[in-house]
Amino acid sequence: MNDIAHAGVTSRFKIRVEQKTYFGADGTSVLAIRDFELDIPRYSMTVLMGPSGCGKTTLLRIVAGLDDNFTGEVGFADETRIGLMFQEPRLLPWRTVRQNLELVAAPGFGPEDLQQLAQSVGIAEMLPRYPQELSLGMARRVALARAFATRPDLLLLDEPFVSLDERTADRLRRLLLDVWSARPTTALLVTHNAREAFLLADQLVLLAPRPTRVVAVETIPVPHGKRDSAAIEAIHADLLERYPGNFISA
Repeated sequence: MNDIAHAGVTSRFKIRVEQKTYFGADGTSVLAIRDFELDIPRYSMTVLMGPSGCGKTTLLRIVAGLDDNFTGEVGFADETRIGLMFQEPRLLPWRTVRQNLELVAAPGFGPEDLQQLAQSVGIAEMLPRYPQELSLGMARRVALARAFATRPDLLLLDEPFVSLDERTADRLRRLLLDVWSARPTTALLVTHNAREAFLLADQLVLLAPRPTRVVAVETIPVPHGKRDSAAIEAIHADLLERYPGNFISA
């Protein structure tokens, strides 16, 4: 039984999961998370990085309020608006791109706001189209715009660029940074892609294999605008030296 704390307006979002278990396909109990604690600074990009299957998506579902079957607490203000970007775009196929955005738009988010957001992510010409008419990369752009249309206080991104070719994924990562910088919000992103983590993170959280816990929390000192390939390689080399292990693979 969980205790979800809504702590009023705070300077940070706090996550504490003492234990999270679920039943596997064979009916056995699986301990996914144990003794996990994390503070997320406001207006930062916090990235959770760990091996596949370690519990990153499970953590995100707990923070989003989609899974309340755990022991611990998630603390944030009652009025907190949460934006979600999943691994798959999950657009409603019977609605146009415009209608998909309008469906989740925050109060006061008008047609001009929608048009500006669509232009910022490069989908303005796609607004009258249906999801099945879009490439996967373009559908991801729509999903990104949809997450920002909620005007979120907390933006949750679950490996949003997985399954894309590296060139397209890198373009969308940089687009995310541009949109996020123009619309500052607190963001929590999960990935197992080291280069993605080093490019996007203000705060990098290294996770252990299941049952996951925090191995280390690192602040990335290089500003986003200066993270070229050389800077990313330097960050990678430094972390590999200090935290040797599979969870900082290339």
